Amino acid sequence: MTLTIVLHGVESTGKSVLAEKLARYFGTVWVPEYGRTHAETHGVDMDEQDLLVIGRTQAAMIDAAKSDARRFLFADTDSLMTAAWAEMMIGHIPPELLTYPKADLYLLMEADVAWVPDSVRIYGDDPVRARFADISRAVLESSGVRWASISGDWNARFAQAVALMERLTPSNASSGFDLAQESE
Repeated sequence: MTLTIVLHGVESTGKSVLAEKLARYFGTVWVPEYGRTHAETHGVDMDEQDLLVIGRTQAAMIDAAKSDARRFLFADTDSLMTAAWAEMMIGHIPPELLTYPKADLYLLMEADVAWVPDSVRIYGDDPVRARFADISRAVLESSGVRWASISGDWNARFAQAVALMERLTPSNASSGFDLAQESE
């Protein structure tokens, strides 16, 4: 059985880099963030239809990658993160974004590292970034999914994630295994 692990959190917290690094470490595949590709192609001024396309495409990409995954499938975001983006960008979450399959575990990347600007990152101002981080956490909490917080510098984030993955097996993925305790 392959476990799906989604990296969740605001922009510029290392989701893409960590997803790729974890996939290499565990000898498996990872799914990049489609929202970035969409923003680079169509711009960052998005409406509800753009966000629905992003959520639908990301879910399809994750599903397609499952056949190539071994033990873990790492994804740099999924429709729950797109839901957080929707709340931030358009002020509400389209219900469709909450209907896609959920991951076995979400790694919430805390916004405790410096924001690095690029052509599609838009929420770098500290109060706005903090609001987005709160929304991202709230989406996980309200969805009832299993998640663990990942924080610290880049090396600490990798070490925390690896330690969680090494303790996570198919038999305890849906059991009472206390992930929050493990990530502190």
